[in-house]
Amino acid sequence: MSGAKTYKGLRCSVITLMFFSSLAVGASFKDSTLALPYVVVGDATYNVTLRLVSSANSIAFSLGNFTQYPKETVAPSNASFFSENVLTIPALRASKTSYQIQLSYLENEGVFKLLEDPLIIKTDTDGILCSYVDSTPNEQESLSITSTSAWKCADGNRVLTANGIPDHKVGQFPNPNNPNKISEQSVSASYPLTPIETESATMMGGPLGVVGYILNGVKIDANTAGTCNDTGSACNLAGGTGTWSIEALGQTHFNFGDDENHAHVQPGGSYHYHGIPEGFVTKLSGDEPAMTLIGWAADGFPIYARYGYNEASDSTSGLKVMRGSYGFVKDIDSSRPSTELYALGTFGQDWEFVEGLGDLDKCNGRWGVTPEFPLGIYHYYATDSYPYLQRCVKGEAVGSTGLGGSPPPGGGRPPPGGGRPPSSPGS
Repeated sequence: MSGAKTYKGLRCSVITLMFFSSLAVGASFKDSTLALPYVVVGDATYNVTLRLVSSANSIAFSLGNFTQYPKETVAPSNASFFSENVLTIPALRASKTSYQIQLSYLENEGVFKLLEDPLIIKTDTDGILCSYVDSTPNEQESLSITSTSAWKCADGNRVLTANGIPDHKVGQFPNPNNPNKISEQSVSASYPLTPIETESATMMGGPLGVVGYILNGVKIDANTAGTCNDTGSACNLAGGTGTWSIEALGQTHFNFGDDENHAHVQPGGSYHYHGIPEGFVTKLSGDEPAMTLIGWAADGFPIYARYGYNEASDSTSGLKVMRGSYGFVKDIDSSRPSTELYALGTFGQDWEFVEGLGDLDKCNGRWGVTPEFPLGIYHYYATDSYPYLQRCVKGEAVGSTGLGGSPPPGGGRPPPGGGRPPSSPGS
């Protein structure tokens, strides 16, 4: 297979037209036409369409329209390429699986035919940030403990050892709305180097397990333990038993004492993030827009901050601020505290996932190319919009329970209860 890269994986034994109709990233198949937006041929780059001419046990395409890009055009890293009469499509997506496809051009027939069965590309994160080690002294008013974190890749796992201390400027802790002091933790985690994307979402966070860690060893925990009862007359920010789950961000009625990093401290001294870890992002990428890998989720997939490519499959498409796909519920539960008392957005149950409203899925992720994974990978985002940080994972996570269907915003509704007057947060 001239010019082709060999990937780990299994061969597909059956090739069908249905397979091609499911291609959605970097190429599209519609009305018997396979569109390839970038095909590199020598020093030239083309936009090419192929026309399906047969679909029995073997699939063949004839050359349709093609347009050459200006000479200065830079093709994305996952562009198809044609060399020695073989058209290689490095990565195509179908049903949460990526494939490499090779088509051989038969000059005497004037068609492209499958050279051999497609290869399944196995997601592999080994070699990416496998030796991330940091030790950052802190000389701040409320923090004087050195931050330590170390990631390594061994025996099929990505392993974290850290003390849970942030490596950037933090707010004042304790403070009037958060009475807890940052203290050293014993942090350890082990995530798969070959994550597997699943059909259903797995809720995580709080008692369901840590959904992921930022590279500095500080955990992600977007939900809170704060609740209100149905009338809104009894609310508690620290372990309440009310029905309605209070959000840490995006509301103005309750103050959890979080700092400019959208973080605060739990009663045990654990500093944790509810939103974009601004200080850490600035430490890695400065103030300029950049697609920045900031951590790893419990399923082994990477987490990026704020910016992603305009086109998920095109690394040359420029950056944009990524948006979550959650909006306010249309049908407000009759048992909810009055919106005149607490505006929509105050509670997790005020939000619902709306396909296509933003850029991301239920777990604030999507499949696409990234600087570290030029052929594409499923990945998450920390965003300025709800849910800010993911509340679930889309891959297999050890030690957690998969929940099919739509993950409930805000971590779900706790058992109904009375609640107590507001107290200092510890979530």
